[in-house]
Order: sequence, then C-alpha cells, then structure tokens
Amino acid sequence: MSRRAVINADDFGFSPAVNQAIITAYREGILTSTSLMVTGAAAESAIELAHQHPNLGVGLHLVLVSGRSVLPPAQIPHLVDATGEFPHSSLQAGLTYQFNRSARGQLELEIRAQLEKFRQTGLSLTHVDGHKHLHCHPVVIDILVSLASEFNIPLIRLPQEELQLNLNWDRRDWLRKTLWWWIFNQLGQYGRSRLQAAGIQSMQRVYGLLQTGRISEDYLLDLIPQIQADAVEIYAHPVAPLRGEPANSQGAVELAALLSHRVRDSLLQAGFELVPFG
Repeated sequence: MSRRAVINADDFGFSPAVNQAIITAYREGILTSTSLMVTGAAAESAIELAHQHPNLGVGLHLVLVSGRSVLPPAQIPHLVDATGEFPHSSLQAGLTYQFNRSARGQLELEIRAQLEKFRQTGLSLTHVDGHKHLHCHPVVIDILVSLASEFNIPLIRLPQEELQLNLNWDRRDWLRKTLWWWIFNQLGQYGRSRLQAAGIQSMQRVYGLLQTGRISEDYLLDLIPQIQADAVEIYAHPVAPLRGEPANSQGAVELAALLSHRVRDSLLQAGFELVPFG
C-alpha cells in the first residue's frame, strides 16, 4: 500500500486573503484538502470556490472559540456574548464546556447547527477538525461521536506528532511546545479510544500543532524524510499576501511552503501519494 499524505489548510472562509491562498495552493501546489469555517466572514465565497474545485477535499472547521456561532445568542447564552461571539480564550471555553451543565447542552445544539450548515452547502464532508483544536475537548469529542452517523463524519483530526523531532528542528518556545504536546497527548488517548469504538477514522500522525504559524519550506524539507507513519496529515494556515504586507508574514511563508516544488519532490521521494481525506 502506498503512503498517503493529506495536505490541509485550515480557516477556509475566514477572509478573502485566506480563500485566495487556499485555492492557489490547491491549483499550483501540494494542497489536497481544506477545512471550512461555516460562519467565517468569507464563507459564502469559500463554498462557491469549493464547488468550482470538486476534487479539493472539504471538511468542517468547527468553531467553538474565537469566532461566531451559527445559532443566535438567545439560544446559546452560556456559549457566546450578545453579538454571537465565542470567548477568545481556549482555557475559558474549555472550562465552561467541562463544568457548566447548561453550556454543555447548548454546545450540542451549536455543534449540530454547524454540521447542518455544512450539509446545506451541498459539499461532501471529508473530515472534522476545530479552530484552536477545541474539537479535541472530551465533551466535544463525545458530541461529535454521537452525531457521526447522522452527519456521516468519516474522520476527525487528532493532533499527534513527535516532540523531540520538533525540538531538534526549532527549540524556540520549548516549554509551550512541551506543554501542548503533553495536553494533546492526553486528549488524543481519550479521543482515539472514542473514535475507534465508533468506527471513525483518524490519521496515524498529524503535523502542524507544535510548529503552528511556522510551517515553512525549510521545516517541511527537514520533517518529511523523518516521517515514519504511512498515513499522515500536514496542516497549515496560508494567507495570500496583501498589497503592502511583508512577504515574510506567517501566512505568506506557509503559502510559499505549500507552493514549493522542493517540498512536492520530497514528499514523492518519500513515497507519499498526495490525497484528500477518504
């Protein structure tokens, strides 16, 4: 069996600059998949672009922090403010979902609403992941598993990468990276047990968490030959540079990495077939 690599871009629908970057990386680069924010400011344009590029895999980028809800604030007052905005703190949101019973009931309503809004786009749902990885929260995972058969969720992202491999490349923020690695290792153990019991897929390795915002060409050229797994996801957050924006901005650097012929050649030399989920 050939090795498979899904190259995914998050935040489809966040802005025109993000949409442009994602379509450019798909047309001209290694991108095979993207994750749609159904309440993003440019979601309608993203949906139209997805229909124009039917071979681009599209999943749901579940927004439960730092973004807008589908449901009106009156229906989910324990989740959002009066304008329909979720809190910007992942810690605050996670504690609310864990310990506030009313919030948990409203959370299921909102997750269902986002899945329903995705279904209304007419796109085939290839996977589910989440903004700032709040979808890995045990309460959220349980809700997604309970809704998986109704909404045909085939795969859910569980970040899983090697800490030492990342630190060998870049020791900046080593304490934050170590903490994140430990947290998502714990969450991943619970998540994988729930997904396996429900027959929902996850990838063997998922790269992007520890190097978030710094998925550069050099990083990928160092990473790819060291990957041992045969089914992997690499995700990034590309942004098309706007007029007057420096070419070395995070989003532009990640877009350049996805457009790199050297990165494509490295993936092919490692035996990877570039595919969308499923």
